[in-house]
Amino acid sequence: MSITTKWEINTLERELADGYVKKVIYRVIGLDGSEEKARATGEVELAKPDTLVPYKDLTESTVLGWVKTKLGTDATASIEKSLEDEIALINTPVEATGKPW
Repeated sequence: MSITTKWEINTLERELADGYVKKVIYRVIGLDGSEEKARATGEVELAKPDTLVPYKDLTESTVLGWVKTKLGTDATASIEKSLEDEIALINTPVEATGKPW
């Protein structure tokens, strides 16, 4: 099976007065085919932009773009690689515990 990752937005923290999203909590799911085998979560704080996208007009795709921009290419790739490595170890373990009897 192929190992892939799927980014999702868990929740947003915003100011009610103007809808400014100040914090995004995200998760990245590691999939082996269609089966979830690993997960990472994190959060980013966003600076208030000069022009706000109205809260009601936000999409998950837009917010994920903000998250990945804030994290940067290296951190985004590192999160995905970590999940891929974790799944590889689940699929082909290199250590075990137990007793031979």
